[in-house]
Amino acid sequence: MIRNEDPLREDRASHGKLADKLYEELLGWIAHGPLNEGSKLPSEEKLAIKYGVSRPVVREALSRLRSDGIIVSRHGSGSYIERRPKKEFFDFAPIGGVADLMRCFEYRIALEGEAAGLAALRRSDADLKLIKSALHDLDQAIEQRLVGVDADIKFHNAIAKATKNDLFVSAMATLSEYTFAGMTVARNLSLRASVNRLALVQQEHTAIFNAIEAQDVAAARETMRLHISNARMRILSDSVEPPSD
Repeated sequence: MIRNEDPLREDRASHGKLADKLYEELLGWIAHGPLNEGSKLPSEEKLAIKYGVSRPVVREALSRLRSDGIIVSRHGSGSYIERRPKKEFFDFAPIGGVADLMRCFEYRIALEGEAAGLAALRRSDADLKLIKSALHDLDQAIEQRLVGVDADIKFHNAIAKATKNDLFVSAMATLSEYTFAGMTVARNLSLRASVNRLALVQQEHTAIFNAIEAQDVAAARETMRLHISNARMRILSDSVEPPSD
């Protein structure tokens, strides 16, 4: 149970921290608890009482779960479980850092989407060589059934470098801890999943490279945004994984 010493006097900082904690608790409860997909969650009032927080904190936590596609709201009826997170997610997710991990994915969609577009516009032959080298390393990791986080980071950093804008490189460096954690979770789960998932992830990387090589700014931006958005969804479920052979 989460307890705030004075729920009626939450400041903005404590409100956010409580919402983070409640989000993680609800995510774990949905993954490991007795409710199935389609089941109705307790009301906001009951959740507030159960976890000892205010209703605004509950609303924020539920809003994040909706954003993740975990629950859906039905007007006048309440919130229902749309899909349950994979239990394996919690084997790799940083304890107490799940909310920040998901925020990082959101931020990367915007940041790296624009970086890929600029890379397509400004890349040099040397940049393409570096990106292609990272793509090759990712192929090798898949072939050898390795996690391949270092190769994945190399791929994304090479694209940031190709923007010829040091602020993108600096932003990637600032995010490195969260990016590493997110890629570790995503690639470990993909390694545990089917060969189809590994192939799908690499197809996304290849599509990004092809768009940058062709200097197709719009395609580079959209393929990168789609790739990170899919990665964000894949760590919670198999909803974007193709059927197994």
